[in-house]
Amino acid sequence: MNVAETEGDFIVRRSDGLIAYMLAVGVDDALMGVTQIVRGADLLASVAPQLALYAALDYPLPAEYIHVPLATDAAGRRLAKRDTAAGIATLQERGVSPEQTLGALAASCGLWPASQPVTLDELLAAFDPAQMTAAPTALEL
Repeated sequence: MNVAETEGDFIVRRSDGLIAYMLAVGVDDALMGVTQIVRGADLLASVAPQLALYAALDYPLPAEYIHVPLATDAAGRRLAKRDTAAGIATLQERGVSPEQTLGALAASCGLWPASQPVTLDELLAAFDPAQMTAAPTALEL
């Protein structure tokens, strides 16, 4: 793989001196021995540069990557803490149970019927990555 030809240059140290995400996450994953990586679909383009960094640093490559669709609100905006989306504590304060939250997240990926709470054990027993949707889906809570 030639990242220079397919992706081009990427930043490993920001102009303010901080280590950029691409390098930090790759080193962190490798040093922790992470072999299976699950990230949002918005980070799919970062796989090639990360693999190039693994090779340059002589780290073992992760065995598996999977990118899940982004959770969005009803207007299609990405749910992210940096965008002040409701967190778990806010959902709990509103009376949303952990099973309802997990069910909504699983439904947004196509892994569980919409509006159906689920326990972790139930979801793991039914888990089939082939059923996952690729498109972002509104999280209904």
